[in-house]
Amino acid sequence: MKTIFVKPADIKRDWFLIDADGKMLGRLAAKAAGIVRGKEKAVFAPHQETGDFVVIINASKITISGRKREQKLYRHHTGYPGGLKSEVYESLAERRPSEPLRRAIHGMLPKGPLGRRLLKNVKIYEGIEHPHKAQNPQKIEL
Repeated sequence: MKTIFVKPADIKRDWFLIDADGKMLGRLAAKAAGIVRGKEKAVFAPHQETGDFVVIINASKITISGRKREQKLYRHHTGYPGGLKSEVYESLAERRPSEPLRRAIHGMLPKGPLGRRLLKNVKIYEGIEHPHKAQNPQKIEL
């Protein structure tokens, strides 16, 4: 077996637009994470950044199933003793509507420096307006 290394100059990076209005959180996050990683490309390498850019609009209108609105918890630790903080999806979505989607995509990307770099290729906006019209993103239907 030979490891494939793709030169950064040979990678064609496209821009995609996804409208999150009425879409399910997990399905949308999985699709966006796959595009950002470059899983649909023939030159995919798991250790390289070969993916495209994704612009997600209407993140505040995303839906979730069941009783997750009241029951799903988002936790983080402050680093201090007894510093485990938790927040319900409903209050997080009310305070920062794009944050649940960003966290879902972040959880589906690789951990470490590559995942942090890939997350910068995801642009999430709460409304329909976005500043990436010059890149002429292609609209994707889920």
